[in-house]
This record gives sequence, structure tokens and C-alpha cells, in this order.
Amino acid sequence: MSQSFRQPDILDIARKEGRVTVDGLAERFGVTVQTIRRDLTELADSGKLQRVHGGAIMPSGTTNIGYEDRRILNEDAKTAIARACAAQIPDGASIFLNIGTSTEAVARELLRHRKLLVVTNNMNVAGILAANPGCDVIVTGGMLRRSDGGLVGHLASGTIRQFKFDFAVIGCSALDQDGDLLDFDFQEVIVSQTIIAQARRTFLVADHSKFKRSAPARIVSLAEIDTFFTDTPVSPQLLAKCAAANTAIVIAADCPP
Repeated sequence: MSQSFRQPDILDIARKEGRVTVDGLAERFGVTVQTIRRDLTELADSGKLQRVHGGAIMPSGTTNIGYEDRRILNEDAKTAIARACAAQIPDGASIFLNIGTSTEAVARELLRHRKLLVVTNNMNVAGILAANPGCDVIVTGGMLRRSDGGLVGHLASGTIRQFKFDFAVIGCSALDQDGDLLDFDFQEVIVSQTIIAQARRTFLVADHSKFKRSAPARIVSLAEIDTFFTDTPVSPQLLAKCAAANTAIVIAADCPP
């Protein structure tokens, strides 16, 4: 495969997986590691990738990747995380599910739960749980974000303040090594902060790709999360942050299906 065809494919892999490695790309394309290093250097020089040891990542930025790309990104991991999260939500609970593909995965795992009250600012979550006759669904209202079916803004926050939830299940766009949950949309950040303030317990669902990304707006720190559900072991730094804050970590790979 010529370089002109290879580099767009490399970018596509990076967008979907969050990171590419020299060895992995060399094997995938059947070329030498030196050839891949040249590709990554050229992509980094043009600002399309950011070089890291052993590979490259998408550059830190102020915009999220497309919603359909996010929906298929680490799909199996999101399902495993969602299953582990839903297992800790009992029948008869009141829940808030916010915007994101990971929370949509949790909604699918709640289809067999009974006597739930779910409030959401995610039109996709509402559509999923409409198939569960044992679940009452309340949609917050707010400004519709057409890109992902999310409802944001002050109307959404005002609706949320009328409730006290047993559980809030939230996602984030990125999770940095300081233990901060990050997002791209400042309006969504305000809504997420309101959700957490109105919940007795807060669950974070985030797969390993969130460790490799950055976003400009801070939601909260892991100290304000009760349980963090993910699919791979976290770094020693994040592990220490969670331990200091009494934030439980559940690795979905450790959970039976």
C-alpha cells in the first residue's frame, strides 16, 4: 500500500481507537516499522496526530470525534462496562442517564430491570428504554444537540434540580491523570455537574480510550464519583487518586457476563 493511501487509513484507526502503535501498524499494513515511523512523523508534522512513545494519538483539541464513530469505538468494552454497571442497579431505583454512547449501552443493559424511574437528557436513551414496560422515562427538555440527540442548557439543568436520584450514571469525553473528568461542551458540563449534585450515588462509565484523550472543560474529579466502571486496569496515579477518595473501581473484564 502506498503512503498516500496508508496515511488516511492510519488516521481513521487513530480516530476510532484513540491511539496507534508503530508495531501494530507495521503488522497491519505489511511494511517496516521505519516506514510507519515516517508516516507518523509526517502526520504529526501536519498536526493530524501527536507522537508518543511507540506510536501516536489524536492531538489534544477542542472538538469531539463524530458521534457515529464514537458509537462503534470499543463497542465490546462499552457493553462489558454497561453490564457491570447495570448489575449494581437494583429494581425499583431512580436513575439519571446522561449523554453518551456508554450511557446508551447501560440503557440497553437495563431493559430487563423492573420498576425503574429513569430521567435522561439523552434522546437515544429514552428511545432505548421505551422498549422496557417496567421503566418510566422522563426526558428533561432543553436545547437539542442534533449531533448526538443530547439535551443541554439551563432548561435541562432546571428539570434535573427537581429530582433526587438514587443513581446517576454519567460518561465523559476524557479522563486525565490528575483524576479530572473532562468534556468538550461547556453546556453539557453544567448539566453533568447538576446531575452529580442531585444524585445519592454517582457511577462513571468510561472505557480505556478516555485515558488517552483530552478535552478543555472540567466536569468534576474522581473524588466525586462513587464507582468508576472501566475495561482495563488504570494507571498507578489514577489508582492512588481513587484510593484516596474512596472511589471504587470495577474492571469490567473481571466481571462475569
